[in-house]
Amino acid sequence: MKSAIAITNRSLHDQVASRIRDLIIEGTLEPGSRIDEAHLIEELGVSRTPFREALRTLAAEGLVIVRPSKGSVVRKLTRDEVFSMLEVLGNLEKLAGELACERASDEEIEALIDLHKHMMDCYRARDRMPYYKMNQDFHSRLAGLSKNETLQEMQANIQARLKRIRYIGNQKPDSWAGAVADHEEMVRALKDRDGLALGEAMANHLKKTWDRVKDSI
Repeated sequence: MKSAIAITNRSLHDQVASRIRDLIIEGTLEPGSRIDEAHLIEELGVSRTPFREALRTLAAEGLVIVRPSKGSVVRKLTRDEVFSMLEVLGNLEKLAGELACERASDEEIEALIDLHKHMMDCYRARDRMPYYKMNQDFHSRLAGLSKNETLQEMQANIQARLKRIRYIGNQKPDSWAGAVADHEEMVRALKDRDGLALGEAMANHLKKTWDRVKDSI
């Protein structure tokens, strides 16, 4: 009997990367731990080649450190690194919010609001991983609505490195509720196309994220 996390389509290394990424986000593969390649290859039901390709993808995202001849490890961020990334991300997303209200079409804004509604459905069901993934998509798509490629690239780079950190920000019920309240505020500003209000809401959300995660790093 195959493991519940086995890969069904063995030809796509991005599926392998997605599964390993989830294990890192959820903490099954702990920060700083060595990745047991032989065990994971067996669990995922894949060959070594797509597995190694997946590790290189995750290394490019900043989630894994590949050490030739020594094995790979899950990257462990320091408190200073997390704070500095959140500080920069907050300012990037503040600008993204301001620009999105100026440049996004009505259809694009409506689609983002619809995504938020699905997020809230997951929150009410306390379905944490789907909520988390939609939340990541919300922030990425908002950056996309800025229509600024440089901003999008920078936002994507930092967000990728903070995947595990952002996930643990919703561990406690009150922290998750606070994050949801932040998103409700963002969506109100987005509906009104109030760029200044949305920008401030985005920046404050990232500041609060630091408060929610700093004791868990």
